[in-house]
Amino acid sequence: MKNSLESVMETIQKGDAEKGLKMLDELEGRADHQEKYDIAQLYDELGRPDKAKPIVEELISNYPDEGELLTIAAELAVDLDQEEEAIEWLLEVKKEDEVFIRAQMLLADLYQLQGLDEVAETKLKTALQEAPEEPVLLAGLGDYYLERGDFSKSIPYLKQAERLGFEFPEGSLDLRLAEAYSSTGEFEDALSYYERGIKEKKEPHSLFGYGYTALQIGEYQTAIKQLEALKDMDPEFVTLYPYLIRAYEGMENYDKALQVTENGLSVDEYNDVLYVEAGKLQMALGNESVAEDRLKEAISLNPSNIEAVYTILELWNKQEDFDSVIEMVTYLKEIGEDDPRFDWYYGKAMWEMEDFENANQAYEGIRTVYTENEDFLEDYGRLLLEQGFRSDALAYFKQAASLQSANETLQELITDLEDTDDVDG
Repeated sequence: MKNSLESVMETIQKGDAEKGLKMLDELEGRADHQEKYDIAQLYDELGRPDKAKPIVEELISNYPDEGELLTIAAELAVDLDQEEEAIEWLLEVKKEDEVFIRAQMLLADLYQLQGLDEVAETKLKTALQEAPEEPVLLAGLGDYYLERGDFSKSIPYLKQAERLGFEFPEGSLDLRLAEAYSSTGEFEDALSYYERGIKEKKEPHSLFGYGYTALQIGEYQTAIKQLEALKDMDPEFVTLYPYLIRAYEGMENYDKALQVTENGLSVDEYNDVLYVEAGKLQMALGNESVAEDRLKEAISLNPSNIEAVYTILELWNKQEDFDSVIEMVTYLKEIGEDDPRFDWYYGKAMWEMEDFENANQAYEGIRTVYTENEDFLEDYGRLLLEQGFRSDALAYFKQAASLQSANETLQELITDLEDTDDVDG
């Protein structure tokens, strides 16, 4: 039979797949159990789970407690998109069977695919109870938590797998640990794992994670190296551009940062985040008119981009272009965008234009939002003081001072108002 199976393979490899499958079908009719097992495996290797599955099911009818057959049947059912049937086969595998752990891992994968995460977790933990030092299970449970975004839980399992010398057939244990440590804010630990892991497998997700992690601890050169490598590998990985820009900004290389911004916009011309970065860079380079155009473009693409709105309002505030501030805030409110900071900018602009009625209304409308913001409290106090409302202004100054006692100018203003009130009294 072995020679016959080899003949089948030779026939298929010569390009006559139809003849080879016909030969295999003929062999099946006169094969014993072991030979049928071999034929089923060959069908599976040839990508014909539909032909392999009935043979395995026939063998199970003769060996109902054979875990290996039950597991193979489940794997074939998965290949045929018959997940429920696969689960039924795997549930038949007994605890004492040597393939029990493998069956539990397959069950966990299937339950995860069905969105039953808690059941999947239980299956993995059940298997781990049977084999607490099994590296595959430890790595599997760590990977499970990693995929769920439960990074702090994933680390102990992945570390145990590392201690036992486990290596993933695909991917890298080091890179998984790097991702977990980075996602929990332990950037120094993450960086050491990225340094090792990237040598094993250099792919976009890992390069991005390495660059992002380096950026968090001010390792700008490392961040630039990894993110530039990612840009070369996959220029359409749009998420990389803002971080690469910030890395160049960290090196005070604004021209290069601006070039990266333009590179990113050439890939995604509708990316509002990149327009904001471009606007901020143009401001840093003193090109306020160009910066304004970039920021307006960002807002037109995404009026909910708060950073774009804040940046352009601050620019106009500095330029004393209060008409533009009022126009922008009015427009945003008309389209349903709202933020207390908008009202603060609006009130400040009205105040500068001596429209005290609208200024007071704007400040009063957000007063309860900023009870713990010393800058707002002092600002509102000065608006009230300019209108002659001394006692109200003094109350706001005192509230602000309670939050920032080190502000000597404010303390002097409070003292002057109290002294003046005493004289007047």
